[in-house]
Amino acid sequence: MSSLTETTLKLFSVLPPAERFHVRARALSAPLEAVAWRVPRGAVVAEVGCGHGLLSAMIATEDRSRTVYAVDPDPRKVKWAEEAAGGLPNVHFEVATVERLVAQRPGGFDAAVVSDVLYLLPREQWPEFLRSVRALLHLGGRFLLKEAEGNRSWKHYKCLAQEWVMVKLLGRTKAGGGLVLEPQDTVVALLQEAGFKLREVVELDKGYTTPHILYVAEAA
Repeated sequence: MSSLTETTLKLFSVLPPAERFHVRARALSAPLEAVAWRVPRGAVVAEVGCGHGLLSAMIATEDRSRTVYAVDPDPRKVKWAEEAAGGLPNVHFEVATVERLVAQRPGGFDAAVVSDVLYLLPREQWPEFLRSVRALLHLGGRFLLKEAEGNRSWKHYKCLAQEWVMVKLLGRTKAGGGLVLEPQDTVVALLQEAGFKLREVVELDKGYTTPHILYVAEAA
């Protein structure tokens, strides 16, 4: 485990055991540092669907000159995020949706981050969601979209089974009827239709049992 991950996880040591376990499992099972490193230095950043706030805290800790506005519609998770990382001066947590953040700060961000959120939404909502993320960014703003790739591999099906347990059985994650993984070409097309120019696609599944993939785009 890297020093950035270790430093960030220490913030979450104040949480109850079940929440600490959830955050640590997230840190070990997803390549969050690969996302944090690609956020521009000194940027004003929006993280949509921040959950417990682990990635937001990592982005803010890796570069103290960044300012992170993190939103999630789940009050439980925002509460845990506030308790753990709310003391960081460059992170602000709020119970909100992407639409509310757009209404507050249209075009006001240098970067937007969405990590493992899209597949929890109903598939028909993906285009509008991506357009809303585009509305957060000024021209040329960077968008980092980390998802699980729908590649029909065993990792694909393992990911769906795992999330079914987390959403349906344990209720640890809220979903709007989604749990859909799409292939790379479909997501690229959706990004382009939403007003993004794709800059890079990074496969991040090596060493993980989930088909992690990162799309790096900019607002066109």
